[in-house]
Amino acid sequence: MSSLETRGSVRSTALFEPFKKSKYFTALYFGQIFSLFGSSITNVILPILVLNISGSTAAMGTVMALYMLPFVIILPFSGVLVDKRNKVHIMLTMDAIRFVLMGALCALIVADKVNMLSLYLFMLLMGAMDSFFQPAYSSVRARVFTEDIRNAANSLTQTSIQALRIFGPIAGGVLISAVSSAWGFGIDAATYLISFLILCSMRSLTFKQASAASGNKFSIKKDFLEGIEVLKQQDWLWLTIIAFSVINIFSGGIIRVLIPWLVNIHYKYDPVVYGTLLSASGAGAIICGIIFGMKKKWEKRGLLAYAGVFISGAAFLAAPFVSHLILLIVCLFVNGAGIMLFGLIWETSLQELVPEEKFGRVASLDMLGSFALLPLGYLITGWIAESAGEILTLLIFSLIIMAVSGILMLHKGIRTFN
Repeated sequence: MSSLETRGSVRSTALFEPFKKSKYFTALYFGQIFSLFGSSITNVILPILVLNISGSTAAMGTVMALYMLPFVIILPFSGVLVDKRNKVHIMLTMDAIRFVLMGALCALIVADKVNMLSLYLFMLLMGAMDSFFQPAYSSVRARVFTEDIRNAANSLTQTSIQALRIFGPIAGGVLISAVSSAWGFGIDAATYLISFLILCSMRSLTFKQASAASGNKFSIKKDFLEGIEVLKQQDWLWLTIIAFSVINIFSGGIIRVLIPWLVNIHYKYDPVVYGTLLSASGAGAIICGIIFGMKKKWEKRGLLAYAGVFISGAAFLAAPFVSHLILLIVCLFVNGAGIMLFGLIWETSLQELVPEEKFGRVASLDMLGSFALLPLGYLITGWIAESAGEILTLLIFSLIIMAVSGILMLHKGIRTFN
């Protein structure tokens, strides 16, 4: 075997080291694979169910707004709670409640008793459960993804999520075409139960707990501010959270509003092409994730991360000028790879820099920065596109993404982060 082949074999083996070295990683990985598979199915079925009941796109917007509302309200507090309690127990509790919620929704659909009011209530409750689950899950990842497996563990997790985003919607489409939406929600409920059972094997995992400020009525505020203090100690952390609260507005508007318009209206492709382009983005993310996970250490990670963001913005910028389907697929492939590169470096850096006992608070602040302005971003995108034109809006938004990432690459705190 040549030295090149040997290196390739070693790198591919390194990618799967987490399964060999950590029983907790294996449980966490497969628990979330099942759970996310169910969610990816319902992500396709839910809009169809809403439209069948209401016939209104505004109703679907309301459903998504109600789902995201708890994130904005609860995340600052859920992060504090996660740091003071056993993270695995929180995940188990949320999985149990989500199993009951999805099972109840499935039963209502079978009984033909579901209506928009019940859907609004279910999505509000699901958002509340997810706003506790996600910081806990991030904290458990930080505990389980130890330094010797960190790159490979993050790579395996993120590439699997991208694969589910490709194949889960296909499964959802087949289910709702062949049987009914009740099957999709029933499967989602079953995956939460499977996740619960798998995660039970992690109950022995121990954590460093944040100290409780008993008797101090301002303890929640104090603990929340401690999370902010952690971010302020590293330019890389606080600058990136602020930057992405802006970048997500424009990238979200491009993906959810402008790219569908470009494909279906401007280029007059069939609707299935939009799904193909999203799959191409997922494929780019998967390839990037695999390459990233084959190496245990990457140099100049600050520059590398924002170079990925810059390239993703450039791919959006090129999209209005390439009408050929193959070139559009290349643009979305590059975009997905660039965003994945940033995401992996960001995730590993959080796990390295944030103290375990404060990770829940920092994770909740990160999610708050990512999610809080997204609904506003969708509205702003629609308004600007209506008045200034969709192509011009796409070009401006892409240039803003490139400008923000380019400016940050000049900042010493980003440029020297390694």
